[in-house]
Amino acid sequence: MQILTFGAPTAANIGTIFAAIELSQKTWLITVHSPDQGRMSRYKLEGGDHAGLLALIAKIRVRAAQKLGSEPRVASCYEAGYDGFWLHRLLVAAGIDNLVFDPASIAVEQRARRAKTDRIDGELLLRTLMALLRGEPRVVRIVRVPTVEQEDARRISRERDRLVTEQTAHTNRIKALLRLSGLQVGNPRRRNWLTWLEQQRDWQDQPLPPHVMAEVKREHARLMLVREQLAALEQSQDTTQASAVPARMATRREQLQRLKGVGPAFATTLAGELFYKEFRNRREVASYCGLTPSPWKSGGIDREQGISKAGNPHVRQKAIELTWLWILHQPDSALSRWFRARTLNAGKRARRIAIVALARKLIVALWRYLETGLVPEDALMKA
Repeated sequence: MQILTFGAPTAANIGTIFAAIELSQKTWLITVHSPDQGRMSRYKLEGGDHAGLLALIAKIRVRAAQKLGSEPRVASCYEAGYDGFWLHRLLVAAGIDNLVFDPASIAVEQRARRAKTDRIDGELLLRTLMALLRGEPRVVRIVRVPTVEQEDARRISRERDRLVTEQTAHTNRIKALLRLSGLQVGNPRRRNWLTWLEQQRDWQDQPLPPHVMAEVKREHARLMLVREQLAALEQSQDTTQASAVPARMATRREQLQRLKGVGPAFATTLAGELFYKEFRNRREVASYCGLTPSPWKSGGIDREQGISKAGNPHVRQKAIELTWLWILHQPDSALSRWFRARTLNAGKRARRIAIVALARKLIVALWRYLETGLVPEDALMKA
């Protein structure tokens, strides 16, 4: 996310049509402020009716052009969410200046019971867009829309994370079913595991009850399917789909894998979710990961609320996991020595807090390594 100034001063925006699109699966509510009218107008379309949206904007543009004597420009916005970025690309291709807002950065009322409707949200989006185009600073954060290739390349790592989560869920479910009968679990991820299970007996020297056995077999079949898909996905990263990855992401993934302790999974996620972006400084890097502090200072109150968690959750999770591995595989690096000095004789809670701070340092160090070639201090490279 970044804060941008979009457009010219107020005088240049007099002949501009402003449109805010409130998206949902069922309906789209378009709130429009046109220079030929002194009020907000609202139009409702069916969800996904992009042809109707373009026709509506064209109709309003023709009506405004007849009154103004010249064709006005159109500025639109919507919140990043379920619909992704295809609508942004559609509007830009139609000659419309569109912006995608970060929903968490839009200022709302702080009443105990705040009213929320599509009508209110549409007006709020429109006022935010108009304030941004007037040149007001820090009105809203603008989402930097990735290219189609960049967005497609990140599907590999995200699908892998989902499959790993499903694999763990199926394994835990099988273990829970067997513990009900007091049987040994073994390794459910082995293909011949069902043959081994049929030979097991409980404390009464009885086999697993038939209905429980049937449920375990179905659960094991789903587990094997997930493992097959996971293996196929990991193989495709180096063969078929590797050619479809943008050059910048592929290069940075290779650079990350040269460091000891950084494997293909971490390198793919970091290159596809984080390091394909352009950052101006280390603060933007840490902020995008959600690893920046959240102070609470007001009057005599001064305390920390922990990290913001406002960035990309996939990157934040991988950054913390990678940091634990960094300490294991890079014990002599400056970052690992800093962690050991800070957590000397400390408890588990202090170590968990320190590991987050180290994750922020590590992500910044990796960004510098990719941007300038500066290897993290005393870090080892793979042979």
